[in-house]
Amino acid sequence: MDRGLARERQSRMRREPVMGETITWVGIDAHKKTLVVAIRYPGKDDAEELEIANDERSIRKLVHKLERDARGREVRICYEAGTCGYTLQRRLESSGRVVCEVIAPSLIPRKPGERIKTDRRDARKLAELYAAGVLTAVKPPTPEQEAVRDLCRCREDVRADLGRCRHRLVKMLVRRGHVFNSTSRLWSEAHRRWMAGIAFDDEVDRVVFAEYKLAIEQAERRLRAMDSEIEKAARLPLYRDHVAWLRCFRGIDTTIAMIFVAELHGIERFESPRALAAYLGLVPSLYASGESARRGAITKTGNGHIRRALVQACWQYRHRAHVGPKLRERQKGQPERVLTIADEAQRRLAGRYRRLAARGKHHNKIVIAIARELVGFMWAALRDDHELARHGARNSARLEGPTRAPRRAQPETATRTTLRGPKQASDARHERRKRAS
Repeated sequence: MDRGLARERQSRMRREPVMGETITWVGIDAHKKTLVVAIRYPGKDDAEELEIANDERSIRKLVHKLERDARGREVRICYEAGTCGYTLQRRLESSGRVVCEVIAPSLIPRKPGERIKTDRRDARKLAELYAAGVLTAVKPPTPEQEAVRDLCRCREDVRADLGRCRHRLVKMLVRRGHVFNSTSRLWSEAHRRWMAGIAFDDEVDRVVFAEYKLAIEQAERRLRAMDSEIEKAARLPLYRDHVAWLRCFRGIDTTIAMIFVAELHGIERFESPRALAAYLGLVPSLYASGESARRGAITKTGNGHIRRALVQACWQYRHRAHVGPKLRERQKGQPERVLTIADEAQRRLAGRYRRLAARGKHHNKIVIAIARELVGFMWAALRDDHELARHGARNSARLEGPTRAPRRAQPETATRTTLRGPKQASDARHERRKRAS
């Protein structure tokens, strides 16, 4: 055939490589001692599978193999977040020019009919879903942020140990017939004086009693030491401003503020307060099908450490809105923008607690609702790129002293609701809720 004719018949269309076909996708099922690896090379349907040891030397060899086989193309690796932490990601990325992402396990798509689970299947599934772009990556903290986060979690563990030690001693005294019958709370000064006066005739009981008290004293010393370390960490430049701003809110001191900042490691990750509340698991669950929709308890997904700390802080909003001496001391020298948001949060949340309690809501549900709203105010205080009025800080008047917040006028229809029919009573309740909101 004539070359000129062949040149004329040749297609002028040039095939461009597809982006996904130039990337090597790698899924790793990570364990304490081994790593099961599935590799999907461009243009190949079957994944290559191998198992290596979870140590630095084996990881370097794996990265060198991936780079050699990729021939200069991009290599992307993923594995599930778990007990291995972020050390594996740092080792992979420091061993070569690869990208490694840590995947949120709770957001991995799963087939309801799958009943077989193996390490190789998990690694292969990660590689396939990673290539399809349906996995959700988590933001890894820096080593310094991870160290402070572990410090806050260690403090929670010490606090839990102290609670267990106290529980053992109280139950031992109850078994021996010593019950603290007083209006004072357990582990108050009165309770400690009462325990100091307890004496046992049996030598073995005296030994057990002394050992339980010694365990409590040791746990209390550990807790004080952890609080001191958290105070030092709060003065670091990375946390100093944000912790000081959060301490302007009622019920939030250094420990809770540090837990919030250290666990999030970046408020800019969340574009809205709703996204942050959903991350903390404070939004109600929802089951909607057809014409029916049913809301249930909160999802409790995401970070449980922050959720527990916020719920603990929100119990303070069951009292009337006021600025006490400790809160006033914490607010000294802070930006007016943050103080305005904190004062508006206290007014709104204290009033909301009273309104929900008047409607007969359980106090636990009320506290969760308060925590969900408090998250929005905290998000607004930590963000610099927002309009104040957009997030609820409508009144710039400051709370000063123990003055009582103004009460809403009770609508006249409230006293006549019982004299009406069911339909009229329901309409009246709906109208009151609209006015209260």
